[in-house]
Amino acid sequence: MNVETKVMTADELLAMPDDGARHELIDGDLITMSPSGATHSNIALFIGGHLIAYVRAQKLGEAYGADGGFVISRNPDTVLSPDASFVKKERFVKSDDFFPGYPDLAVEVISPSDRYMDVEAKVARYLQAGTSRVIVVNPRNQTAKITTTEGSTIVTIDGALTGGDVVPGWSLPLRDIFA
Repeated sequence: MNVETKVMTADELLAMPDDGARHELIDGDLITMSPSGATHSNIALFIGGHLIAYVRAQKLGEAYGADGGFVISRNPDTVLSPDASFVKKERFVKSDDFFPGYPDLAVEVISPSDRYMDVEAKVARYLQAGTSRVIVVNPRNQTAKITTTEGSTIVTIDGALTGGDVVPGWSLPLRDIFA
């Protein structure tokens, strides 16, 4: 007996009723994530708040929070929702739907339930879609990993998250995040 699984589209995901959980699509498969814990939420909001204040003051583009989805591939659809993100003003598209494309900068904060291999796979998807800079913040050891197509850099507690050439001049000391 064959069991047929239905591939979900980005439009179907967007139309789902709010069930209190976060959802993403990976190649049309619905991935359900539990709500974030307090530490994860606080870190993500702190980074996102700092990022949006900077990019708006500099008129560089738009920043988004964890509830914003990006359709990074179609047929089958992949929709990812980074904890914080940025899109350059040249690529900005005003929409009530998911953003049609990739973020230029994606920030992921590792949750206690996240597996490192799943986070690395998500980083690879962002880069493959066109994202220039992916920052993964690890509250477990108070570090971050900044990945671009050229490679990765580990940032320790005495370092800072930076926007590189994606968000020129943006910098946020890790020590401030974990204060």
